[in-house]
Amino acid sequence: MKILLIANKVPYPPKDGGAIATLNLTRGLSAAGNEVTVLAMNTLKHHIDLEEIPLSLRQTARFCLVAVPAPISPAGALVNLLFSRQPYNAVRFISKVFKKELIRLLQETDFDVVQLEGLYLCPYIPLIRSHSRALISYRAHNIEHEIWARTASQARGLKRWYVDNLAARIRRFEQYWINRYDLLVPITRRDAGQLGLMGNSRPVQVTPAGIDTEALTPDKTNLEFPSVFHIGSLEWGPNQEGLVWFLKNCWPRLSQKYPGLRFYVAGRNAPAWLIRKMELPGVVFLGEVDDAQRFMNARAIMVVPLFSGSGMRVKIIEGMALEKTIVSTPIGAEGLEVHHGRQLLIASREEEFLAAVEELVENRILFDEIGKEAGRFVRENFDNLALADSLTAFYQKHLQ
Repeated sequence: MKILLIANKVPYPPKDGGAIATLNLTRGLSAAGNEVTVLAMNTLKHHIDLEEIPLSLRQTARFCLVAVPAPISPAGALVNLLFSRQPYNAVRFISKVFKKELIRLLQETDFDVVQLEGLYLCPYIPLIRSHSRALISYRAHNIEHEIWARTASQARGLKRWYVDNLAARIRRFEQYWINRYDLLVPITRRDAGQLGLMGNSRPVQVTPAGIDTEALTPDKTNLEFPSVFHIGSLEWGPNQEGLVWFLKNCWPRLSQKYPGLRFYVAGRNAPAWLIRKMELPGVVFLGEVDDAQRFMNARAIMVVPLFSGSGMRVKIIEGMALEKTIVSTPIGAEGLEVHHGRQLLIASREEEFLAAVEELVENRILFDEIGKEAGRFVRENFDNLALADSLTAFYQKHLQ
C-alpha cells in the first residue's frame, strides 16, 4: 500500500512522546512492506533541516518538510480569544503553504491511505477528499480536550478561566470532526471508548505507540540502587506540574529519611523557574541527556507523577521495556492496561506515592520482580512491527 502520514511537527529527533509514536509507526509500516511518505510541518519550535534526518531513516520513508511557523505568543492567543471561536491550538496549524504541498502530493501519488497524526490535522480532511480517493485515517494520540480540562483543574485564577475556555473550544472542535474520517486509530482502548461516547461510529483499530523491543535492552551493569529518576520533556506543562508536586510533597521527606538517596531529573528545555525549584539536597538536574537509554539503565526507580494529560506516556513504555520499576499516578498509567503491584505501582495521593517509593528503596527483590514483569508485558503488547502488521491488515481489509 501507499500510505501518506501527515504530522504537525517533524517526527525527528524522537525526543517526545508524539514524535516517537509517529516515527516508530513510520518505521513499522515501512518494514511491513508499505510505501510510506511523511508530510510534516517544520515549525519554529521543532525546526530541523531535512539532512538532519539520518539517511537510513530517509531510505525507509520519503520525508517532505513544509515550513509552517505555527508561533505561540500571548498576543496571538489574545486575538484568537477575542475574535475567533476556534481553539488557538488548531488555527496555528492551518497553512496555505501546507495545503499547496498536500495537494501536490495527492495529485502526484495515488495513495491508498492518508493517516492524520493527531486532531489538529483534521481541518485538512475536506481538501484530501477533493483531491484523493484514499481512505482517511485519524490516529488519535489522545483525547485532546481532556488534557486541557485536567490542566484547568490544577490551575488557579485567570489562568484557570482561560484554560477552561480553551478546553471547551477544543471539545467542540473534537466533536465536530467525529466521523468525518473513514477509520479511527486511537492509541489506547480507553481513548477508543471515550471517542465512542462522543459519537464515533467508524471502524476502529487500537494501535499503541510501539517500540523496538530489540533496541531497548535492559542493562543493570551500572545500576545505582537505590536511586530515583524522572525523564521527560520539561517544556510540557503536565510534566512540569507533576515534577513540582513531587519536589514539594515527596522529595523532602524521602531525602530526610534516606540521606544518601539521589533524585535524577533529565529532560529538555526546562525553564529557569523550574531549574530553581530543583535546587534541593539530593536532586541532580542533568538537562537533556545524550543517551536516554543509558541514563535510564543506570537509575532505579522511575517516578511519573502526572495529574493532567491524556493518551499514552511513551516514556513509561520505554522504562518498562528497560525493566524499570515505575511509580505513577493513575493518569500517568492511564490507557496501559497494567495492574498495580504487577507491572508498576500506582499511587493516587502523596502518602501512597511516598509509601510506594519507600517500599522499593527498601525491597530490592520487589523492585526486580516488578521490573521483570514490566519488561515481559511490553514485549508482548508493544512490539512495533507486530502493531504495524496489524494496522496494515486493518487498512487492507477496508480497501477491499
